[in-house]
Amino acid sequence: MSVKSPPFDPADPLGLDDLLEPEDLAVRDTVRTWAGDRVLPYVADWYEKGELPGIRELARELGALGALGMPLGGYGCAGASAVQYGLACLELEAADSGIRSLVSVQGSLAMYAIHRFGSEEQKRQWLPEMAAGEVIGCFGLTEPDHGSDPAAMRTHAKRDGGDWVLDGRKTWITNGSVAGVAVVWAQTDDGIRGFVVPTGSAGFSAPEIRHKWSLRASVTSELVLDGVRLPADAVLPGATGLRGPLSCLTHARYGIVWGAMGAARACFESAVGYAKSREQFGRPIGGFQLTQAKLADMAVELHKGILLAHHLGRRMDAGRLRPEQVSFGKLNNVREAIDICRTARTILGANGISLEYPVMRHATNLESVLTYEGTVEMHQLVLGKALTGIDAFR
Repeated sequence: MSVKSPPFDPADPLGLDDLLEPEDLAVRDTVRTWAGDRVLPYVADWYEKGELPGIRELARELGALGALGMPLGGYGCAGASAVQYGLACLELEAADSGIRSLVSVQGSLAMYAIHRFGSEEQKRQWLPEMAAGEVIGCFGLTEPDHGSDPAAMRTHAKRDGGDWVLDGRKTWITNGSVAGVAVVWAQTDDGIRGFVVPTGSAGFSAPEIRHKWSLRASVTSELVLDGVRLPADAVLPGATGLRGPLSCLTHARYGIVWGAMGAARACFESAVGYAKSREQFGRPIGGFQLTQAKLADMAVELHKGILLAHHLGRRMDAGRLRPEQVSFGKLNNVREAIDICRTARTILGANGISLEYPVMRHATNLESVLTYEGTVEMHQLVLGKALTGIDAFR
């Protein structure tokens, strides 16, 4: 008996929704509705002004949605699947990369570090309020002179009696100026360690970084640690060496694999809509072969990227996802997302640079996403080492 195929859906040409459970669709639709109501009507204005007003209120709303620390279990966290978290990242970044970065840094970096490497006391103290969005967190790893080589960090922590004293600087820290707690990585006599630093501590400051041309609707800061004194129990007991911060980055990069496709989808949809309504030479430009070729290529890469993200999500849920596979996903999806945004800009012509459309905003945001949490070159070398067995980093 033949089965009638469903009609072709231009919004889901591969039928990827068939891979999702009702609970997955509910998460996706909830986050999409929230982003449509609370971000999309305002984000162009925020981007133009270079600010993210009401970030604390947005954080509390995201906490109420269960989007903060979403795949973590216990301590007020939602305990969602990796695929559900990925779908949320896609919808958030379809609104703006800065909003997805807020969620990623809160949940996949700061909260994840405490959840995986913290003491029970640290988890109970910080995670419930962070999951609710009552406390915003940040993650201090990158330094002014050390990005791709965190092993060379200069921030250090020394013991002084029963306390730790931290000195150093971190830079390009999302959420830094509004954070109530910072997870800071520092050199110690025992190797690199992570510290839970209340931002009200004496000697801690977080001046905001201005004059950005990317991620403008996002809070980005330096962290300055000038003799910050912490009690002995401020150290994360479960992490020594780079394994700790790098595992946090792997978790956050997974969200980027999904999120980049959200930015790409927003630009693709904008290009399709524009091509169907913009007329030149007496007909919509979507009726010309060259424009259709661009749209077809964009659709292919967009939905291949979503399929890749979904595959990695299922592997993460099964406990089988490797860091090399996350590098594979970030390298491919961010690179293809940028290409989709640039192609969309050509379809929109001069209107592509206007903030009345999302294309240039997403394109400039993705220039940051391309290099943060591992540059293109770093992920190429991760894969190169995995493929050849030869370390070419140095």
